[in-house]
Amino acid sequence: MHDKDHGRPHRPDHAPGEGRGDHLHPKGARRGRGPFDYGALRLFILALIADEPRHGYELMRIIEERTQGRYIPSPGVIYPTLAWLDDMGFVTTETEAGRKSHRITPEGMAFLAANRDRVDALLSRDWSSIEEDADPVRAGMQAVKSALVSALRHGDADAGARAEIAAILNTAAQAIRARAGTKED
Repeated sequence: MHDKDHGRPHRPDHAPGEGRGDHLHPKGARRGRGPFDYGALRLFILALIADEPRHGYELMRIIEERTQGRYIPSPGVIYPTLAWLDDMGFVTTETEAGRKSHRITPEGMAFLAANRDRVDALLSRDWSSIEEDADPVRAGMQAVKSALVSALRHGDADAGARAEIAAILNTAAQAIRARAGTKED
């Protein structure tokens, strides 16, 4: 069996989007895309679903809040991980009002119980003690991404606010190009 996205052999204990450089290194320096060690994101998601059934977007929002904006999972990470949890029999997926909701199964509860120490550590983690990315440009990009997600969540920003946000981003892009000595693409 091969991982569809990368042509590599698929590991049954490997959720899509996990374990590919998302390790937390000493002193909190990050490598790759996220602050979770191999397999930790699926445990984190499963623990959140154990509290109550959840939708994918709701999980993204909760993870952003729980990590104090230090990690905002993309749909490309959340939905394949949810599909993996469903394939493994750890969650069931139901459609409510046109949205998929994920509910933990007895097998999922057993998986959490078997990993209780790791789950407890994830849920009690102090995200404020994790040092920012050593690269200030990456840290700035993450700050902009977090601000945009917050400002545009659920389409709350009206047309005027969206135009103002676009102008701010365009001004920043022009300043960055000027600093780097590059022309607009």
